[in-house]
Amino acid sequence: MSAALAAIDVDTVIVGAGFAGIGMGIQLARRGDTSFVILERADDVGGTWRDNTYPGVACDIPSHLYSFSFRQNPNWSRFFAPGAEIHDYLRRAAHDEGLLPHLRFGADVTMMRWDAAAVRWLVSTPSGDYRCRALIVAAGRLSELRVPPLPGLAGFDGPIMHSSQWNDSVAVEGKRVGVVGTGASAIQLIPRLAETASSVVVFQRTAAYVVPRDDREYTAAERRTFQRDPRSMDDLRSRLFWNAETAFAERVGTPAFVDRLRDRAAGHLAAQVGSPALREQLTPDYEIGCKRVLISSDFYPAVASPVVTLEPAALASIDGDGRAVSARGIPFDLDVLVFATGFETTRPPFAERVFGRDGASLADHWDNGMAAFASTVVAGFPNLFVIDGPNASLGHNSAVYMIESQIDYVLGALDHMRSADRDELEVTDEAERNYVRDLDRRSSTTVWLTGGCHSWYVDDASGRLTLLWPDFAHAFRAELASVRAEVYR
Repeated sequence: MSAALAAIDVDTVIVGAGFAGIGMGIQLARRGDTSFVILERADDVGGTWRDNTYPGVACDIPSHLYSFSFRQNPNWSRFFAPGAEIHDYLRRAAHDEGLLPHLRFGADVTMMRWDAAAVRWLVSTPSGDYRCRALIVAAGRLSELRVPPLPGLAGFDGPIMHSSQWNDSVAVEGKRVGVVGTGASAIQLIPRLAETASSVVVFQRTAAYVVPRDDREYTAAERRTFQRDPRSMDDLRSRLFWNAETAFAERVGTPAFVDRLRDRAAGHLAAQVGSPALREQLTPDYEIGCKRVLISSDFYPAVASPVVTLEPAALASIDGDGRAVSARGIPFDLDVLVFATGFETTRPPFAERVFGRDGASLADHWDNGMAAFASTVVAGFPNLFVIDGPNASLGHNSAVYMIESQIDYVLGALDHMRSADRDELEVTDEAERNYVRDLDRRSSTTVWLTGGCHSWYVDDASGRLTLLWPDFAHAFRAELASVRAEVYR
């Protein structure tokens, strides 16, 4: 019997069980669509918040904004939720919304191929195949870790780990620890390591802008108010959202907004780092907002402490004696090496496993950088929906808001297929080209392309801004508010 004949038939396959996959599953289940599965390669839901368990992991978007609008949580402990709390939120959502029978764990998707004759997607996993009408890829952008290919790395004698694969069995107490990177994960991790390690060497390729983390615990009285009056959470969420929206003005170079943010970051650095030489090393040489603006109130004090050595250069190699050598040629004796070097974002590996109408892969289609109409549907790939993919992320507001906007678009597309009695829905090449051309035009004047930095938002090969939406978040929702029949074949 062929794999195709042996496949399990469902209406919809969702790939990934993070915020996007769980949110999509919830909305399908709530409207009575029960013929779907959620394929997850790990053994639990949670995505980023399942994988990242390093010391200090937490969100940098306010808790009441970084959660589903349709499943608000009155019990967040802090303004910025710890990672374990977000993971628990997603686990409870999956349980309470009845998703457990739809979840398939240990189901690493090895191939997704469009069968034009059957008008179905064939989705292969080591534990079995699925055949579906609609394929929703919700693999996220922070799922495939990135470690630079360093000469001699195999010769390092101690434990090596990436921040997204933290190994609690590795003792860092009293050890000499090296951390590669000064991005969002590193600035949370480094202060915790500085509390227990004998020394910490931070390899900084590029300095980051950092602003204060105005975090606090929610009081018991506040949580009781949220529980008794859900509208109070709606009001708070709305205030947080519109306050975050003002930050987009900083990304398009509005002088007053840019100056205000830059002054805030410079003042934070000056207040927390007394050494002029160290301040200079921690001062970025690009415009603020070009890279992700980080939030922390304990990173600078940690770096300025006697325990931490800031090496203002990338880690270049491991020499023959097992020492970590920086790009300035300075060797360091280390016991543990931690890579906080981020993820494969602009060229997602899942694209190599998706094959559309003409047999070409999604990776081939994205040879000039990720592209999709409405940041969700792709020409040549019928009935495929990508959530949190091309130009669907933000540098200033909540990713969950964007995910919900895409979920609504997918539901609208599925409704359109039913009402029009269509077996397949495929956006035209022209509609995709026009949409991408408009985004490229809007991106051209943003700080992400003009700010003088190299960031993970921009595709290395094409130089296009392919990760971020180059506008306000509410403009994204308006763009995706309706499914326009005329843009589909």
